[in-house]
Amino acid sequence: MAQTSYIDITPELATSYYANLQPGDRFQYARIRVKNTLQSVKTKKGISKRSLLPEISIAWAGLSGAEQLAWKNAAVECGKSGWNLFVQDFCARRVNGLSGLATPSLLHQSWVGRIKISAPATSCNLVQIHPAFYYVMHKVAGKKSMYEPVKVVEKIAFPFTLSANYSANLNIVGANPYAKIYAELWYSYQGVDRLAYLELDIPLDSDWGNLSAVATGILGIPVRYDLHIELNDVQGDLYVDNIEAIHSGQNWVRDPYTDDLNQGFTRNFYQIPKNWAAVSAPDGVEFESVYKDF
Repeated sequence: MAQTSYIDITPELATSYYANLQPGDRFQYARIRVKNTLQSVKTKKGISKRSLLPEISIAWAGLSGAEQLAWKNAAVECGKSGWNLFVQDFCARRVNGLSGLATPSLLHQSWVGRIKISAPATSCNLVQIHPAFYYVMHKVAGKKSMYEPVKVVEKIAFPFTLSANYSANLNIVGANPYAKIYAELWYSYQGVDRLAYLELDIPLDSDWGNLSAVATGILGIPVRYDLHIELNDVQGDLYVDNIEAIHSGQNWVRDPYTDDLNQGFTRNFYQIPKNWAAVSAPDGVEFESVYKDF
């Protein structure tokens, strides 16, 4: 096989080249592969038979105006349109072997984060770091499946609002039971590094609800913060969705809608921190995004 490190495409060949070829893995082993722009009639028929879109379209058209409005209102909570959320939820139900349609909710949409603690574990602590700067994976505009690391500089400006939707089914198994989501705010005051906390205390047995807290300022210079989900002396399930850490006029939480709670990054995206990493997750602790028919 011929290998090249660089090619110079002449102008007269550029149109044909980009119409039929596309880059593969551009980070470690650069390669060029065929662009599958044309599909046979047989392939197209196979795709249409597997697609759920015709069934979804009929289901959406069968909803009343009030039901469609409920989906649109729920979609606002997760940055989607009503139709997009309906498609996502419909497909998620089928993937999980569920029939019928879900009831849209303002507190949780489609996939939600679940932290499950089973024996012998009784505690866990997950963290999402927010240093002064870090990298995120960003889709390249105009490319179907190409991503690039983008540097994010996060400067903290108060007020700082922490908010989350939750549902808990936790049993007490120790002397100091609690479940909470909190922000650990690092700041410098008179040359000394200090810590401040902003906490949401979650009831151990509760249906879906929302908690929020606001820090209006600190006496010193804010440096960074970390978000934690921590459970202690309990066993059972905690569900979370629509997590917010708002400052400087925007929500800085990565994966705020918990589409992939346990997402990690590999290869040349290794410098991108995980959405949620385990500070403490002994045997018996699981955390992932799930679809549940609440």
